[in-house]
Amino acid sequence: MFARLFAPTLEVSAHCDLPCGVYDPAQARYEAESIKAIIGKVADNDDPDFRTRAILIKEERSNLVKHHLWVLWTDYFKAPHFEKYPQLHTLFNEATKLAGGTGTKAVFDAEKADQLIAKIDEIAEIFWETKKA
Repeated sequence: MFARLFAPTLEVSAHCDLPCGVYDPAQARYEAESIKAIIGKVADNDDPDFRTRAILIKEERSNLVKHHLWVLWTDYFKAPHFEKYPQLHTLFNEATKLAGGTGTKAVFDAEKADQLIAKIDEIAEIFWETKKA
């Protein structure tokens, strides 16, 4: 009787963790745009306290970019997507590195932020193509 209480009554399936609609690369892009804005503000401010806070926030935002990208990479995209778009693994790898220790997390470089946003846009383009199918 105990097993019957916890037995599923309805079986569902989805190509991702939840039925579609919960994933969106815009989350990563929003954080990347925030990083770029922080870089711009730091360039115009010599206050050491401000710069320290900016570093902490920029690093946090970079980690959030990586988190949102990893969720897409590991939870949304599946084998058929990687077969149809073989560049996806490389795009995610490059994007997470641009948000990581050699990218926006480590340096105040607007060009790296622009490169990160461009990679996210490439991923988003593929993402939205898969949503049409």
